[in-house]
Amino acid sequence: MLKGKSIIVGVTGSVAAYKTVDLVKGLRQDGAAVSVVMTRSSQRFITPLSMQIASQNTVYTDMFEYPLSHISLPAGADIFVVAPASANSIGKYASAIADDMLSTTLLACNGIVILAPAMNWRMYENPILRKQLDYLTSLGVKTVGPEKGTLACGEEGIGRMAEIDRIIESIRAAVVEQDLKGEHVLVTAGPTREYLDPVRFLSNRSSGKMGYALAKIAKRRGADVTLISGPVSLKPPHEVEVIGVETASEMQKAVMENIIDSSIFVMCAAVADFTPGKVKEMKIERSQSLSLNLKMNPDILLATSSLEKRPFTVGFSAETGDRIDRAREKFVGKKTDMIVFNDVSKNNAGFDVDTNEVTILDSGGEKSLPLMTKEEVASAIFDRIIELRKR
Repeated sequence: MLKGKSIIVGVTGSVAAYKTVDLVKGLRQDGAAVSVVMTRSSQRFITPLSMQIASQNTVYTDMFEYPLSHISLPAGADIFVVAPASANSIGKYASAIADDMLSTTLLACNGIVILAPAMNWRMYENPILRKQLDYLTSLGVKTVGPEKGTLACGEEGIGRMAEIDRIIESIRAAVVEQDLKGEHVLVTAGPTREYLDPVRFLSNRSSGKMGYALAKIAKRRGADVTLISGPVSLKPPHEVEVIGVETASEMQKAVMENIIDSSIFVMCAAVADFTPGKVKEMKIERSQSLSLNLKMNPDILLATSSLEKRPFTVGFSAETGDRIDRAREKFVGKKTDMIVFNDVSKNNAGFDVDTNEVTILDSGGEKSLPLMTKEEVASAIFDRIIELRKR
Protein backbone atom coordinates (compact mmCIF):
# COMPACT_ATOMS: atom_id res chain seq x y z
CA MET A 1 0.00 0.00 0.00
CA LEU A 2 2.77 2.48 0.91
CA LYS A 3 5.44 1.09 -1.38
CA GLY A 4 7.62 3.86 -2.74
CA LYS A 5 6.35 6.43 -0.25
CA SER A 6 8.74 8.49 1.87
CA ILE A 7 7.46 9.14 5.37
CA ILE A 8 8.93 11.22 8.18
CA VAL A 9 7.87 10.21 11.68
CA GLY A 10 8.23 12.88 14.32
CA VAL A 11 8.43 11.80 17.96
CA THR A 12 7.74 14.27 20.78
CA GLY A 13 7.91 14.20 24.56
CA SER A 14 4.96 12.02 25.50
CA VAL A 15 4.99 8.70 27.30
CA ALA A 16 3.26 7.27 24.22
CA ALA A 17 6.59 7.63 22.38
CA TYR A 18 7.38 3.98 23.08
CA LYS A 19 4.48 2.97 20.81
CA THR A 20 6.05 4.75 17.85
CA VAL A 21 8.52 1.92 17.37
CA ASP A 22 5.60 -0.26 16.26
CA LEU A 23 4.34 2.53 14.01
CA VAL A 24 7.71 2.74 12.26
CA LYS A 25 7.86 -1.04 11.88
CA GLY A 26 4.32 -1.15 10.50
CA LEU A 27 5.05 1.55 7.93
CA ARG A 28 8.16 -0.27 6.76
CA GLN A 29 6.24 -3.54 6.47
CA ASP A 30 3.75 -1.66 4.29
CA GLY A 31 6.58 -0.69 1.93
CA ALA A 32 7.40 2.86 3.07
CA ALA A 33 10.84 4.37 3.54
CA VAL A 34 10.84 5.92 7.01
CA SER A 35 13.02 8.63 8.57
CA VAL A 36 12.61 9.54 12.23
CA VAL A 37 13.00 12.96 13.84
CA MET A 38 13.06 13.14 17.66
CA THR A 39 12.82 15.99 20.13
CA ARG A 40 15.09 16.17 23.16
CA SER A 41 12.17 15.37 25.47
CA SER A 42 11.17 12.29 23.47
CA GLN A 43 14.59 10.79 24.13
CA ARG A 44 13.70 10.57 27.83
CA PHE A 45 11.10 7.95 26.90
CA ILE A 46 12.82 6.07 24.07
CA THR A 47 16.31 6.08 22.60
CA PRO A 48 17.34 7.13 19.10
CA LEU A 49 19.01 3.72 18.74
CA SER A 50 15.63 1.99 19.10
CA MET A 51 14.21 4.17 16.35
CA GLN A 52 17.24 3.61 14.16
CA ILE A 53 16.86 -0.15 14.42
CA ALA A 54 13.12 0.07 13.71
CA SER A 55 13.51 2.41 10.74
CA GLN A 56 16.81 1.04 9.41
CA ASN A 57 17.61 4.67 8.71
CA THR A 58 19.28 7.73 10.20
CA VAL A 59 17.52 9.25 13.21
CA TYR A 60 17.63 13.05 13.40
CA THR A 61 17.80 14.72 16.81
CA ASP A 62 19.95 17.84 16.31
CA MET A 63 19.50 20.30 13.44
CA PHE A 64 23.21 21.14 13.55
CA GLU A 65 24.45 17.55 13.36
CA TYR A 66 23.49 17.31 9.69
CA PRO A 67 23.47 20.93 8.40
CA LEU A 68 20.41 21.84 6.28
CA SER A 69 18.84 18.42 6.88
CA HIS A 70 15.73 20.24 8.12
CA ILE A 71 15.34 21.41 4.51
CA SER A 72 16.54 18.42 2.50
CA LEU A 73 14.70 15.81 4.57
CA PRO A 74 11.12 17.14 4.12
CA ALA A 75 11.80 18.10 0.48
CA GLY A 76 11.44 14.47 -0.59
CA ALA A 77 8.79 13.40 1.93
CA ASP A 78 5.26 12.41 0.95
CA ILE A 79 3.94 12.47 4.51
CA PHE A 80 5.06 13.86 7.86
CA VAL A 81 3.32 12.17 10.77
CA VAL A 82 3.92 13.34 14.33
CA ALA A 83 3.12 10.52 16.73
CA PRO A 84 2.82 11.23 19.54
CA ALA A 85 2.10 14.92 19.05
CA SER A 86 2.39 16.66 22.41
CA ALA A 87 0.52 19.85 23.31
CA ASN A 88 3.84 21.70 23.11
CA SER A 89 4.60 20.49 19.58
CA ILE A 90 1.07 21.32 18.38
CA GLY A 91 1.28 24.81 19.85
CA LYS A 92 4.65 25.46 18.27
CA TYR A 93 3.49 24.26 14.84
CA ALA A 94 0.33 26.39 14.97
CA SER A 95 2.46 29.43 15.89
CA ALA A 96 5.20 28.71 13.30
CA ILE A 97 7.82 28.37 16.03
CA ALA A 98 10.91 26.53 14.78
CA ASP A 99 13.49 26.06 17.51
CA ASP A 100 14.61 22.42 17.19
CA MET A 101 15.07 19.73 14.55
CA LEU A 102 11.47 18.52 14.60
CA SER A 103 9.76 21.93 14.54
CA THR A 104 12.02 23.30 11.79
CA THR A 105 11.62 20.18 9.66
CA LEU A 106 7.85 20.20 10.15
CA LEU A 107 7.59 23.86 9.19
CA ALA A 108 9.62 23.20 6.02
CA CYS A 109 7.37 20.32 4.94
CA ASN A 110 5.06 20.91 1.98
CA GLY A 111 3.69 17.37 1.98
CA ILE A 112 0.78 15.86 3.89
CA VAL A 113 0.97 16.40 7.66
CA ILE A 114 -0.80 14.09 10.13
CA LEU A 115 -0.85 14.70 13.88
CA ALA A 116 -1.62 12.01 16.46
CA PRO A 117 -2.18 13.96 19.69
CA ALA A 118 -1.31 12.39 23.05
CA MET A 119 -1.61 14.18 26.39
CA ASN A 120 -3.61 14.48 29.60
CA TRP A 121 -7.33 15.03 29.05
CA ARG A 122 -7.20 18.47 30.70
CA MET A 123 -4.54 19.59 28.26
CA TYR A 124 -6.42 18.18 25.27
CA GLU A 125 -9.70 19.85 26.30
CA ASN A 126 -8.03 23.19 26.97
CA PRO A 127 -9.75 25.70 24.64
CA ILE A 128 -6.42 27.19 23.59
CA LEU A 129 -5.16 23.83 22.32
CA ARG A 130 -8.48 23.04 20.64
CA LYS A 131 -8.37 26.39 18.87
CA GLN A 132 -4.86 25.61 17.62
CA LEU A 133 -5.95 22.19 16.35
CA ASP A 134 -8.99 23.70 14.62
CA TYR A 135 -6.72 26.26 12.97
CA LEU A 136 -4.31 23.58 11.75
CA THR A 137 -7.10 21.36 10.38
CA SER A 138 -8.56 24.38 8.57
CA LEU A 139 -5.23 24.60 6.73
CA GLY A 140 -5.43 20.95 5.67
CA VAL A 141 -3.47 19.32 8.48
CA LYS A 142 -4.99 15.92 9.34
CA THR A 143 -5.45 14.55 12.83
CA VAL A 144 -6.04 11.03 14.09
CA GLY A 145 -7.25 10.45 17.64
CA PRO A 146 -6.80 10.85 20.50
CA GLU A 147 -8.83 8.10 22.15
CA LYS A 148 -10.50 7.69 25.52
CA GLY A 149 -9.06 5.39 28.14
CA THR A 150 -6.69 5.14 31.07
CA LEU A 151 -3.96 7.77 30.77
CA ALA A 152 -0.34 7.54 31.95
CA CYS A 153 -1.22 9.56 35.06
CA GLY A 154 -3.84 6.98 36.00
CA GLU A 155 -6.81 9.19 35.20
CA GLU A 156 -9.56 8.28 32.74
CA GLY A 157 -10.31 10.54 29.82
CA ILE A 158 -9.54 11.46 26.24
CA GLY A 159 -5.88 11.84 25.43
CA ARG A 160 -4.48 8.40 24.60
CA MET A 161 -2.62 8.31 21.31
CA ALA A 162 -4.63 6.55 18.60
CA GLU A 163 -3.89 2.87 18.13
CA ILE A 164 -1.08 2.13 15.67
CA ASP A 165 -3.31 0.41 13.11
CA ARG A 166 -5.60 3.45 13.13
CA ILE A 167 -2.67 5.81 12.48
CA ILE A 168 -1.41 3.61 9.63
CA GLU A 169 -4.90 3.50 8.12
CA SER A 170 -5.06 7.32 8.23
CA ILE A 171 -1.74 7.42 6.37
CA ARG A 172 -3.02 4.99 3.74
CA ALA A 173 -6.16 7.09 3.28
CA ALA A 174 -4.03 10.20 2.87
CA VAL A 175 -2.18 8.77 -0.14
CA VAL A 176 -5.21 7.15 -1.84
CA GLU A 177 -7.37 9.05 -4.31
CA GLN A 178 -10.60 10.07 -2.57
CA ASP A 179 -12.72 8.95 -5.51
CA LEU A 180 -15.65 7.89 -3.29
CA LYS A 181 -15.90 11.22 -1.50
CA GLY A 182 -19.52 12.33 -1.37
CA GLU A 183 -20.80 8.75 -1.65
CA HIS A 184 -22.71 6.96 1.10
CA VAL A 185 -21.84 3.28 0.91
CA LEU A 186 -24.02 0.70 2.67
CA VAL A 187 -22.38 -2.70 3.21
CA THR A 188 -23.72 -5.88 4.80
CA ALA A 189 -21.35 -8.49 6.21
CA GLY A 190 -21.14 -11.72 8.14
CA PRO A 191 -23.70 -14.48 8.79
CA THR A 192 -27.14 -14.35 10.33
CA ARG A 193 -28.40 -16.51 13.17
CA GLU A 194 -31.82 -18.14 12.95
CA TYR A 195 -32.82 -19.28 16.44
CA LEU A 196 -34.38 -22.66 17.21
CA ASP A 197 -34.68 -21.88 20.91
CA PRO A 198 -32.98 -19.44 23.33
CA VAL A 199 -29.62 -21.27 23.08
CA ARG A 200 -29.49 -22.89 19.62
CA PHE A 201 -29.48 -21.40 16.15
CA LEU A 202 -28.82 -22.15 12.47
CA SER A 203 -26.00 -20.22 10.85
CA ASN A 204 -23.16 -20.53 8.33
CA ARG A 205 -19.37 -20.22 8.05
CA SER A 206 -19.18 -16.58 6.97
CA SER A 207 -16.45 -14.74 8.89
CA GLY A 208 -17.43 -11.28 7.64
CA LYS A 209 -13.91 -10.57 6.37
CA MET A 210 -14.96 -9.70 2.82
CA GLY A 211 -17.70 -7.32 3.95
CA TYR A 212 -15.44 -5.64 6.49
CA ALA A 213 -12.76 -5.22 3.80
CA LEU A 214 -15.34 -3.55 1.54
CA ALA A 215 -16.34 -1.14 4.32
CA LYS A 216 -12.71 -0.38 5.15
CA ILE A 217 -11.71 0.34 1.55
CA ALA A 218 -14.79 2.50 0.92
CA LYS A 219 -13.94 4.58 3.98
CA ARG A 220 -10.29 4.78 2.95
CA ARG A 221 -11.37 6.17 -0.42
CA GLY A 222 -13.45 8.92 1.13
CA ALA A 223 -16.98 7.53 1.42
CA ASP A 224 -19.33 7.78 4.37
CA VAL A 225 -19.88 4.13 5.26
CA THR A 226 -22.56 2.24 7.15
CA LEU A 227 -21.80 -1.41 7.89
CA ILE A 228 -24.64 -3.74 8.85
CA SER A 229 -22.98 -6.75 10.42
CA GLY A 230 -24.09 -10.14 11.60
CA PRO A 231 -22.25 -11.77 14.54
CA VAL A 232 -18.50 -11.82 13.77
CA SER A 233 -15.21 -11.70 15.67
CA LEU A 234 -13.72 -8.78 13.76
CA LYS A 235 -12.63 -5.33 14.87
CA PRO A 236 -14.88 -2.71 13.23
CA PRO A 237 -13.17 -0.50 10.63
CA HIS A 238 -12.24 2.93 11.98
CA GLU A 239 -14.76 5.75 11.54
CA VAL A 240 -17.38 3.42 10.07
CA GLU A 241 -20.90 3.32 11.51
CA VAL A 242 -21.61 -0.29 12.50
CA ILE A 243 -25.12 -1.63 13.04
CA GLY A 244 -25.11 -5.03 14.69
CA VAL A 245 -27.86 -7.53 13.84
CA GLU A 246 -28.42 -11.25 14.38
CA THR A 247 -31.29 -12.57 12.31
CA ALA A 248 -32.20 -12.17 8.64
CA SER A 249 -35.29 -10.18 9.54
CA GLU A 250 -33.20 -7.81 11.65
CA MET A 251 -30.77 -7.37 8.77
CA GLN A 252 -33.60 -6.67 6.34
CA LYS A 253 -35.05 -4.04 8.68
CA ALA A 254 -31.64 -2.34 9.08
CA VAL A 255 -31.04 -2.38 5.32
CA MET A 256 -34.43 -0.86 4.52
CA GLU A 257 -33.94 1.86 7.13
CA ASN A 258 -30.55 2.88 5.71
CA ILE A 259 -30.72 2.23 1.99
CA ILE A 260 -32.70 5.38 1.22
CA ASP A 261 -29.65 7.50 2.13
CA SER A 262 -27.16 5.30 0.24
CA SER A 263 -25.70 5.78 -3.22
CA ILE A 264 -23.96 2.38 -3.31
CA PHE A 265 -25.24 -0.81 -1.67
CA VAL A 266 -23.04 -3.92 -1.39
CA MET A 267 -24.91 -6.98 -0.14
CA CYS A 268 -22.00 -9.13 1.01
CA ALA A 269 -23.63 -10.80 4.04
CA ALA A 270 -24.30 -14.53 3.95
CA VAL A 271 -27.95 -14.37 4.95
CA ALA A 272 -29.48 -17.68 5.98
CA ASP A 273 -31.96 -18.87 3.36
CA PHE A 274 -34.17 -20.60 5.92
CA THR A 275 -35.45 -19.89 9.40
CA PRO A 276 -37.42 -22.11 11.80
CA GLY A 277 -41.17 -21.91 11.36
CA LYS A 278 -41.51 -21.53 15.11
CA VAL A 279 -38.96 -20.59 17.76
CA LYS A 280 -39.29 -22.53 21.01
CA GLU A 281 -39.50 -20.32 24.09
CA MET A 282 -37.69 -22.89 26.22
CA LYS A 283 -34.60 -24.94 25.49
CA ILE A 284 -35.46 -28.00 23.39
CA GLU A 285 -34.98 -31.19 25.37
CA ARG A 286 -32.32 -33.63 24.20
CA SER A 287 -33.84 -36.55 22.26
CA GLN A 288 -32.97 -39.31 19.80
CA SER A 289 -34.19 -37.29 16.82
CA LEU A 290 -35.44 -33.82 15.97
CA SER A 291 -37.45 -32.62 12.99
CA LEU A 292 -37.36 -28.99 11.95
CA ASN A 293 -40.04 -27.12 10.07
CA LEU A 294 -38.24 -24.40 8.10
CA LYS A 295 -39.57 -21.51 6.08
CA MET A 296 -37.86 -19.21 3.57
CA ASN A 297 -36.26 -16.02 4.79
CA PRO A 298 -36.99 -12.78 2.94
CA ASP A 299 -34.78 -12.10 -0.10
CA ILE A 300 -33.13 -8.83 0.94
CA LEU A 301 -31.22 -8.35 -2.32
CA LEU A 302 -34.30 -8.81 -4.48
CA ALA A 303 -36.32 -6.49 -2.26
CA THR A 304 -33.76 -3.68 -2.51
CA SER A 305 -33.17 -4.16 -6.25
CA SER A 306 -36.90 -3.73 -6.82
CA LEU A 307 -37.05 -0.31 -5.14
CA GLU A 308 -38.14 2.53 -7.42
CA LYS A 309 -35.23 4.69 -6.28
CA ARG A 310 -32.37 2.41 -5.38
CA PRO A 311 -28.61 2.84 -5.13
CA PHE A 312 -26.08 1.10 -7.35
CA THR A 313 -26.56 -2.46 -6.09
CA VAL A 314 -23.96 -5.19 -5.80
CA GLY A 315 -24.70 -8.77 -4.76
CA PHE A 316 -22.47 -11.74 -4.00
CA SER A 317 -22.89 -15.29 -5.25
CA ALA A 318 -20.91 -17.71 -3.09
CA GLU A 319 -21.05 -21.18 -4.63
CA THR A 320 -19.35 -24.54 -4.18
CA GLY A 321 -17.78 -25.49 -7.48
CA ASP A 322 -17.55 -23.67 -10.77
CA ARG A 323 -21.22 -22.66 -10.78
CA ILE A 324 -20.89 -19.26 -12.40
CA ASP A 325 -24.15 -20.07 -14.20
CA ARG A 326 -25.91 -19.54 -10.88
CA ALA A 327 -24.27 -16.12 -10.57
CA ARG A 328 -25.50 -15.24 -14.07
CA GLU A 329 -29.03 -16.28 -13.09
CA LYS A 330 -28.82 -14.18 -9.93
CA PHE A 331 -27.56 -11.17 -11.89
CA VAL A 332 -30.63 -11.27 -14.13
CA GLY A 333 -33.21 -12.52 -11.64
CA LYS A 334 -32.34 -10.16 -8.80
CA LYS A 335 -31.92 -7.12 -11.05
CA THR A 336 -28.62 -6.05 -9.59
CA ASP A 337 -26.05 -3.78 -11.20
CA MET A 338 -23.25 -6.21 -10.35
CA ILE A 339 -22.78 -9.72 -9.02
CA VAL A 340 -19.51 -10.97 -7.53
CA PHE A 341 -19.07 -14.73 -7.93
CA ASN A 342 -16.67 -16.81 -5.89
CA ASP A 343 -16.14 -20.52 -5.43
CA VAL A 344 -15.87 -21.00 -1.67
CA SER A 345 -14.68 -24.59 -2.08
CA LYS A 346 -11.33 -23.39 -3.46
CA ASN A 347 -8.28 -23.24 -1.22
CA ASN A 348 -7.52 -19.75 0.14
CA ALA A 349 -10.77 -18.33 -1.25
CA GLY A 350 -13.99 -17.90 0.64
CA PHE A 351 -14.54 -18.52 4.33
CA ASP A 352 -12.20 -17.66 7.22
CA VAL A 353 -9.23 -16.56 5.06
CA ASP A 354 -7.79 -13.18 4.09
CA THR A 355 -7.72 -13.90 0.34
CA ASN A 356 -10.36 -14.39 -2.32
CA GLU A 357 -10.68 -15.23 -6.01
CA VAL A 358 -13.72 -13.72 -7.71
CA THR A 359 -15.39 -13.03 -11.04
CA ILE A 360 -17.23 -9.73 -11.46
CA LEU A 361 -20.39 -9.83 -13.60
CA ASP A 362 -22.03 -6.61 -14.77
CA SER A 363 -23.58 -4.98 -17.83
CA GLY A 364 -20.17 -4.82 -19.49
CA GLY A 365 -19.52 -8.55 -19.25
CA GLU A 366 -17.49 -10.75 -16.93
CA LYS A 367 -14.01 -10.27 -15.51
CA SER A 368 -12.17 -12.93 -13.51
CA LEU A 369 -9.61 -11.73 -11.00
CA PRO A 370 -6.64 -13.75 -9.73
CA LEU A 371 -6.23 -14.77 -6.10
CA MET A 372 -5.65 -11.61 -4.06
CA THR A 373 -6.27 -10.21 -0.61
CA LYS A 374 -9.82 -9.32 0.26
CA GLU A 375 -8.84 -5.66 0.53
CA GLU A 376 -7.51 -5.86 -3.03
CA VAL A 377 -10.74 -7.53 -4.16
CA ALA A 378 -12.70 -4.73 -2.48
CA SER A 379 -10.59 -2.13 -4.29
CA ALA A 380 -11.20 -3.87 -7.63
CA ILE A 381 -14.96 -3.92 -6.99
CA PHE A 382 -15.08 -0.19 -6.25
CA ASP A 383 -12.83 0.53 -9.25
CA ARG A 384 -15.39 -1.23 -11.44
CA ILE A 385 -18.34 0.52 -9.79
CA ILE A 386 -16.77 3.92 -10.48
CA GLU A 387 -16.01 2.89 -14.07
CA LEU A 388 -19.59 1.74 -14.70
CA ARG A 389 -21.15 4.84 -13.18
CA LYS A 390 -19.10 7.10 -15.45
CA ARG A 391 -20.75 5.58 -18.53
